[in-house]
Amino acid sequence: MMQTTGLTRGIALARPSCATRRTHPLTAHRPAHKALLGRPALLGVGLPSSKPCRQPQRRQTGVDVQAFAAVENVGPLERALGKIVGPTKAPTVVTASFIGLWYALNVGFNLQNKTIFNYFPFPWTVSAVHVVVGLAYCTIAYVLGAKKASFGRKITGGEFKQIVGPASMHAIGHVAANLSFAAVAISLTHTVKTLEPAFNVILSRLITGTHTPLPVAATLVPIMVGVAMASASELSFNWMGFISAMISNLTFGFRAVWSKKAMQGIKDLDSTAIYAWTTLISVLICVPGALWFEGHALRAGIDAALQKNPNFYWQLLSVGLLYHLYNQFAFNTLSRVSPVSHGVCNVVKRVVIIGTSVVFFGNKLTLQTKVGTAIALLGTYLYTEVGKSRSTPTTPPEPITGTAPSGAPA
Repeated sequence: MMQTTGLTRGIALARPSCATRRTHPLTAHRPAHKALLGRPALLGVGLPSSKPCRQPQRRQTGVDVQAFAAVENVGPLERALGKIVGPTKAPTVVTASFIGLWYALNVGFNLQNKTIFNYFPFPWTVSAVHVVVGLAYCTIAYVLGAKKASFGRKITGGEFKQIVGPASMHAIGHVAANLSFAAVAISLTHTVKTLEPAFNVILSRLITGTHTPLPVAATLVPIMVGVAMASASELSFNWMGFISAMISNLTFGFRAVWSKKAMQGIKDLDSTAIYAWTTLISVLICVPGALWFEGHALRAGIDAALQKNPNFYWQLLSVGLLYHLYNQFAFNTLSRVSPVSHGVCNVVKRVVIIGTSVVFFGNKLTLQTKVGTAIALLGTYLYTEVGKSRSTPTTPPEPITGTAPSGAPA
């Protein structure tokens, strides 16, 4: 092996390492390779041109960790899907999956719910079953250790007082919606419920003093015209169904406005936990209401239902699960998209529900009903779009959340 001479040692010492070049006090103000090239040659031997140091490359694992780091709020689902579709596309795929599940569960709930009402017309009792099944789901999840999928944590007396108001409106609005579902066609109930934004605007003005810009308020006109047209010519129309849907709009409007004020003091409960506590409070309202309004005829109603459908109890259990899960995915979707996007999704959801219910139950719609429904849905879409650049609540509500806009299941 050739021995190192003084000359070669001098050259070797004159060429510092990458770390030295980056931190040398005399050349910290200049790039390392320029600092070296600016020095005179040692003993008449010029230094070769220096190249920037190359960092050692990491072994590729099939998943771009840096790309994942650039994506905010990456969860386990995104990480799992990132190995298949890539880290940048994974959040979009998860959100689209949540929207698809929300739609599917919501359609299943509406069809199953109306099927039960066709032979068991007890809307208070069915509403109570919905929230009781949801409470059982949350309780089991909490006991098994899945606290984030249920109540999250215990709440204080002050926090309970903050939640109980909006949750009470949620429960009453839910019962009112079911009273409407039991009385008229699903398509009419959902058409009337497109008026929710109008109630939100009026109540926001009366309760919080929030002013709605004129262009946004103007989009409410086609909604009201469309609802009036569809209701006037709907073959299944009756005042019980119409008024119940309007009461549902009113209570959900109160809840949407009220929750924005009440939830400001609750900072460390996510939407899943808020909905779990809302479900608990709803049970305290719906169960006594069912016993009060329908308890005297409930035994005979159950016997008649079992004669028509031996699987009646299983249908009740399944519709309760569908109700809880579709609301849960609505919450999850709302936490992943903007309020405007969620409003658009809500409009599309109503279109899907109305269309599937007409096909499933064979409901006949007059031309005026079809046109009125289309105008109302278009008005709801315009209300959402026009509100994009306005500082006003523009989302047709979906259930209460602690950190996101609230809304109403229907």
